[in-house]
Amino acid sequence: MLAAEQGRSLFIFTFIFRKTAVNMESTMKELREGAPVLEPKSNVGGGVEDVYGEDRATEDQFVTSWALSVASGVSLLRDPRYKKGLAFTERERDAHYLRGLLPPTVACQHLQEKKLLHNLRQYQLPLQKYIAIMDLRERNERLFYKLLIDNVEELLPLVYTPTVGEACQKYGSIFRRPEGLFISLKERGKVLEALKNWPERSIQVVVVTDGERILGLGDLGCQGMGIPVGKLALYTALGGVRPSACLPVTIDVGTNNEDLLKDEFYIGLRQRRATGQYADLLHEFMNAVKQNYGEEVLIQFEDFANHNAFELLAKYGTTHLVFNDDIQGTAAVVLAGLLAALKVVGGSLADHTFLFFGAGEAGTGVAELIALEMSKQAEAPVEETRKNIWLVDSKGLIVNSRKGSLQHFKKPWAHLHEPVEDLLSAVKALKPTILIGSAGVGRAFTKEVVETMTSYTERPLIMALSNPTSKSECTAEEAYSWSKGRAVFASGSPFHSVEYNSRVFVPGQANNAYIFPGFGLGLVISGSLRVHDQTLLAASEALASQVSPEDVEKGLIYPPLRNIREISAQVAANVAKVAYDLGLATRLPRPGNLVEYAESCMYSPVYRNYR
Repeated sequence: MLAAEQGRSLFIFTFIFRKTAVNMESTMKELREGAPVLEPKSNVGGGVEDVYGEDRATEDQFVTSWALSVASGVSLLRDPRYKKGLAFTERERDAHYLRGLLPPTVACQHLQEKKLLHNLRQYQLPLQKYIAIMDLRERNERLFYKLLIDNVEELLPLVYTPTVGEACQKYGSIFRRPEGLFISLKERGKVLEALKNWPERSIQVVVVTDGERILGLGDLGCQGMGIPVGKLALYTALGGVRPSACLPVTIDVGTNNEDLLKDEFYIGLRQRRATGQYADLLHEFMNAVKQNYGEEVLIQFEDFANHNAFELLAKYGTTHLVFNDDIQGTAAVVLAGLLAALKVVGGSLADHTFLFFGAGEAGTGVAELIALEMSKQAEAPVEETRKNIWLVDSKGLIVNSRKGSLQHFKKPWAHLHEPVEDLLSAVKALKPTILIGSAGVGRAFTKEVVETMTSYTERPLIMALSNPTSKSECTAEEAYSWSKGRAVFASGSPFHSVEYNSRVFVPGQANNAYIFPGFGLGLVISGSLRVHDQTLLAASEALASQVSPEDVEKGLIYPPLRNIREISAQVAANVAKVAYDLGLATRLPRPGNLVEYAESCMYSPVYRNYR
């Protein structure tokens, strides 16, 4: 037995040595001749073609990655990146010392997917399904993404909102193994060292949260890690960014959630949130990410509280490639829905009056992007187009007389008007044609509010954006029944179809998943150095263009999620185009067909065949 093991080790060593020598000789020859060693997209962050053609393998194309030239036997079966379960062929079982380690049946990936979906549907509770599918991600990476891509409409609410909210609330109880990087106050002065502990080196997308405002659930501290993990799963499944290029991070400076501090299963720092040390830790983190992964790495801020979200975006927007999905992603997806809705409600954006219930990062972010799009369409100053947009916060309508006490991000929306204390009074006074909720206050759009809107506009547009479902401003059924079937409705959380007066209404979901995966992919494939407002507008316009006449006929203002990969490719191409036009892109030469290029750079979860 010992001799056999030594023989196998010698064989592997000889194979590696020969392969290294051949590759080095070939590489040196190409360098001497001035030829590029890799194709231009070989190191693209969303990209899928590395020096080994890693993700180009198909059923009839054999590709062995460098890692698999030394992985075999049990170690191969335990590696989630490369394992295939029963899908290993007879030849692969012989070549990689798998004989006896697997049952004799060879089962294709499609059959494995079918079995897993069947098993998943046996669970009654969404949280049980979440645990099961995320456990699959840790066991078999490619099968997880194949399952998610092929069943996105069914599984998206499990992997992300609304189920991920419950998963974060119970994260300590369901915690099995660490995912991502946990940067706490204990890592001050050692953040770069912590980043270097992460096993992957070619990171292109970082999603980071401090856990202070998780969805509409408040401060969940360290347990907010479920959000970056879920977001990056969607970056891969929907946007095609390689899993190995994604890094989820939680910044832990404590929590003000007393229930968590008393919870024996809580996994974060057991202290109240630090304030003075917070900015220093964030600054160290931002600089360390840039130093370790380069200028082109995208850092997405996720679920930061308002007072930090705007400040971080303003502070690092000119020095780093940063994106806040709650502010910019939500804004882009809502604007896309509005542009598509114009085909139903008529007119241009400038012809409508907007009323927002909620003036936090989501509400003001959406309002600003709408104003920018109106400014672009009407060729008018943005200060002028803002006058069509009104916001209500917890103290009532934001008006000029309140300007002295307003937070800085609310001040642009303080228009001349007498004070109004509540939403219903604001609806009666302003007569908005478009009502958008982002305050996280469930059932705020009452029957009287909807009926009042319907009394003066033929097709009211109602967007109840707050997550999770319990925080939605109204349900789809309420919007359609109270408006007597005249409302165009979209929500942040998913709702089922509604039958009213023998007609079936299909509500749209203003899901950020329509935007951020394609937006991130567009930045990555172009090597963009900064996020520009024009790239956000480009993403919105690309998404709106994917709404077909058939969708509009049904009252839908978003395309079907089942087409999400094609949608993401269109969004990525439009974003990349603007990045190149503005001189922000660094990946040259510019591809001729950006849509085809984006599609070619998308990660494929299909099993590879190994020699």
